Amino acid sequence: MFPFEHIINIDKTSKIPIYRQIAIAIITAIRNGSLKASTPLPGSRELARILQVHRKTIVAAYDELSAQDWILVIPRKQVLVSDRIPLLPPKKWSAAISESAYTNDFSLPFRQLTEDQKETFLNPIPDIIIDDGHPDVRLSPISDLLKTYRSYTGRKHAIKTAHIGTTQGTLKLREALVTYLSESRGLTITAENIMITHGAQMSIYLASQLLLNATTSIIVGQPNYQVADATFRQTGSKIITVPVDEYGIDTKAIELICKKSPIHAVYVIPHHHYPTTVTLSVARRMQLLELSRRYSFAIIEDDYDYDYHYTSSPYLPLASSAHNGHVIYIGSFSKILDPSLRMGFMIAPRNFIAQSTALRKLIDVGGDGYMQNALATLIKEGELKRHLKKAKKWYHQRRDFLDTLLKTHLSSYVTYTLPSGGMAIWIQLKKGYTVASLKAVNHLIIKEIDETNNAFRFGFASLNEQELEEAVMTLKTIFASLHT
Repeated sequence: MFPFEHIINIDKTSKIPIYRQIAIAIITAIRNGSLKASTPLPGSRELARILQVHRKTIVAAYDELSAQDWILVIPRKQVLVSDRIPLLPPKKWSAAISESAYTNDFSLPFRQLTEDQKETFLNPIPDIIIDDGHPDVRLSPISDLLKTYRSYTGRKHAIKTAHIGTTQGTLKLREALVTYLSESRGLTITAENIMITHGAQMSIYLASQLLLNATTSIIVGQPNYQVADATFRQTGSKIITVPVDEYGIDTKAIELICKKSPIHAVYVIPHHHYPTTVTLSVARRMQLLELSRRYSFAIIEDDYDYDYHYTSSPYLPLASSAHNGHVIYIGSFSKILDPSLRMGFMIAPRNFIAQSTALRKLIDVGGDGYMQNALATLIKEGELKRHLKKAKKWYHQRRDFLDTLLKTHLSSYVTYTLPSGGMAIWIQLKKGYTVASLKAVNHLIIKEIDETNNAFRFGFASLNEQELEEAVMTLKTIFASLHT
C-alpha cells in the first residue's frame, strides 16, 4: 500500500489547519508524479487510522481536494486521483518537496534593484526614536479628518462621488487645492494641473518615469534625498551630482555642466534641503530658473515641508514664477498630518498630468476618495490653516528648546546650523566621533544617518520637550563613553 504516513507530515503547531496540511501533501504527491491519475486512495476511515486523526478531518481534506478537481469521490465506493491529471514522471520524495514553494528563491531571470530597499522592522521598538523630521500626530487634526471621513461613508451622494476620478484625485480635493495653493504658495493653476498621489515619493517616481530614460541626464545635489536618487537611477538615466552648500544647490556648477552636455532635468529641494536643511537663496533660485529657460531642462521641485517657517515668511516656490511650464512641483500632506497618511500632490502642465495619470493607472487605479474628500473639507473649512498655525508655534518652540539642549550638553561633540524652518536639524559630529557608533545602541534608533558626511538628521517636531531632553541626554552618554 502507498506509504501515506510518510508523505503526509502533520505539524500540530502550524497555523495551517490539519485538513489543509493533508490536502496540500496529497496535491504535492500528485504534482510530483508519486500519485498517478486514477490511483485509488484509502477511504476516510482508513486514512484517519493511518494518520491518527479524526475521520472528519480526512472528510474535510477530501472535500477540499474534490472541490479543486484533484480527486474523484464515488460515494460509498471509493476515492480516486482524478483521471484528468496528466501523467507525470515520479520524483524522489523528500521532506523538502512537501514544504512551501516560497521557501525557495525566485530562480528565473527578473529585474533586481540596485538599492537595498528592505524595511527595517523594529522588534522590540527602541525606547528612543529620532526620526528625520515627522509631524507630531498628537497635535494633528486626525480625529476631525476621520470624523468627516466616517460621515461621508453614510451619505448617498458622497458614496457615489468617492469613486469618481480618483486616479488623478477627486475633483473636490483638487478644486480645494487650487484656492489653498494660490493663497499659501502663489500658484496660478486649475484643477487640471493637479494630481493627488500617495505621498511625494509617488510623485517623484511618476515624474522620473516620464522625464528620464537611459539617454537622459539629471542633476541632483550632493548630499541628496537617497530615495529620490534611487528612483532616478532605476530609469537608467545618468545622475550628475553638484555640491550643496549653505546657500543650497550650486547653480554655477549646474551652468558649467549645461555648457558641456545636454541636461534633461534638475531635482531640487529649495526649502530645508534634505538632508542638510539649508534653504536655496533668492539669487540661486533666479539663476536656476534662467538656466532652465536657456538650456531647456525640467525642474523637479520637491517642496515636502514648505509650510514650516519660523523666523520669516517662506520664499515662494519656483513653481510660482514664470517658468514656461518647466517646473514639476511636488508637495505632501504627510508632513502636516501624519507620515502614515500617504497623501501628496503633483503640479504640472495639463498634458504632463494627463500622462502621469495614465501611467499611475497601470499600477494603481486611484486613491481613497473618502479620505481625499474629507481632506478637502478640512481645507475649505479652514481647519488645516488653524492646525498649521498651532503646529508652527509648537515646532518653533521645540526647535529652540533642542537648540538650547544641544549647546548645553553636546557642544563638545557636534556642530550644526540652526535652520530657519522645517522639522529637523542637520547634526555633524566633530573629529574623533563617528555616526556609525550610534547604530550599535539597542535602545536608540536614528532614522537618517549619513556616514559619508558623518552626520545625522535630528527630527524635533514629533518629540515633546521631555522626549527631546531624554534623546539628547542619551546621545551625551554615548559620546562621553566613546571619549573615555
